[in-house]
Amino acid sequence: MTDNSADKQLIRGVTLKGATALNMIDMIGVGPFITIPLIVAAMGGPQAMIGWIFGAVICLADGLVWAELGAAMPHAGGSYNYLKEIYGRDGFGRLVSFLFIFQLSFSAPLSMASGCVGLASYASYIFPSLSHTYFNYDINLPLPVLGSLEASLTCTTGTFVAIGTVLLAVVLLYRKVTSISRFSQLLWGGVILTVIWIIVSGVMNFNPKLAFDFPPNAFSFDSGFFLGLGAAMLISLYDYWGYYNVNFFGGEVENPTRNIPRAIIYSILAVAGLYIVMNISILGVLPWQHVSETAGSDARKYIVSVFMETIYGSWAGNLVTLLIVWTAFASVFSLLMGYSRVPYAAAVQGDYFHVFSKVHPKHKFPYVSLLSLGLVAIAFCFLKLKDIIAALVVIRLMVQFLAQTIGVVYFRIKNPQIERPFKMWLYPLPAILAFAGFVYVLFSRQNFQKEIKYAFVLLILGTILYFWRAYRKKFWPFANNLS
Repeated sequence: MTDNSADKQLIRGVTLKGATALNMIDMIGVGPFITIPLIVAAMGGPQAMIGWIFGAVICLADGLVWAELGAAMPHAGGSYNYLKEIYGRDGFGRLVSFLFIFQLSFSAPLSMASGCVGLASYASYIFPSLSHTYFNYDINLPLPVLGSLEASLTCTTGTFVAIGTVLLAVVLLYRKVTSISRFSQLLWGGVILTVIWIIVSGVMNFNPKLAFDFPPNAFSFDSGFFLGLGAAMLISLYDYWGYYNVNFFGGEVENPTRNIPRAIIYSILAVAGLYIVMNISILGVLPWQHVSETAGSDARKYIVSVFMETIYGSWAGNLVTLLIVWTAFASVFSLLMGYSRVPYAAAVQGDYFHVFSKVHPKHKFPYVSLLSLGLVAIAFCFLKLKDIIAALVVIRLMVQFLAQTIGVVYFRIKNPQIERPFKMWLYPLPAILAFAGFVYVLFSRQNFQKEIKYAFVLLILGTILYFWRAYRKKFWPFANNLS
């Protein structure tokens, strides 16, 4: 099985409670508070709840994939270890795992940037000057075969708040993991307080006529319905993602074969329940037509603040904004902690650039990896939030999730003798369901080609970089030829 040399320099100090808290605060970032109008607009009514429900089912199915692999290989690095072991640690698995690390160098900072940009957007409810724009710049890069690669850069006053949020997360993570586990539980408390207050407020003022005011032909299963569902599920996947965070710092989890699967399943079930109830509650107070209209306006940035202001007044809007800022920061903190362990684990085993293997001499955490991801996240804070979310989800699905959901089945067939402390329920149905759901999200959207081009570019660049390193270091496929 996978070499666990990366774990030897780390401390197993994260408990089940701490791991579940880190998962949940990663999942409940700014996403569910800022994307509600986008999902309602995508499906054209309160039937958008189907997107949340289907997204939860796909994530639970995929969570069982992560749970089986995490219990079998409970080491720092997560998918890096799984893909390498599944597809052959001395063969094709080297390429697949390298591509995962390479895309993570972009997708992890994208995920962080989405939380930081969303945080700044919500803060503009209290401080409108944060919306002041200094420049917008559209990039159009022509590429052979793929066509144009498009991106939009923007700089507002809020951009500097987003950058400051990244820096604060890096500073707070620059310490021993045992103190981080305790701090994560404090952040988790603020996150849960925020969601519960929103839910209770919505339930107490709930109007079922608003919540279930379906437009004509809401459930006519035509092409428009399925395209809208694909767009809604892309957003819901983004909002649910984070349930696998524990897998990336598996080398620092106590009793990992037991606690990793439990942290994954507990966090998915808890967050899915909170999300679905919260969104139904909001639609029971604000007409869906109003929510949908805000998708193209500045009000989309802080729809929950408007929701609380409608019920209690401006003081509640301001208070919930501060709580959502707390929640968004907690998510950024959690995912940077988890993702920073992945390039480190790969570098320790010689599969990524050596500089990422460096560990802090006193507190024993991968400080180079931490700082590097933080710097790239700062650069991505200049992108627009909607573009960040779409690019992040598509890149992850194409380069990581599809290979992993297929891989868990292939790994069972290839290596039935390996001990699996946790086996996915109803095998292999969850893996098949997750794979089908991910493919649907990739292609059942309008203009889906835009983000797929990003993923192809990363795959091509990563493959070129891998073969260059493999030739120099005599890795697969050059090992036999050059020995």
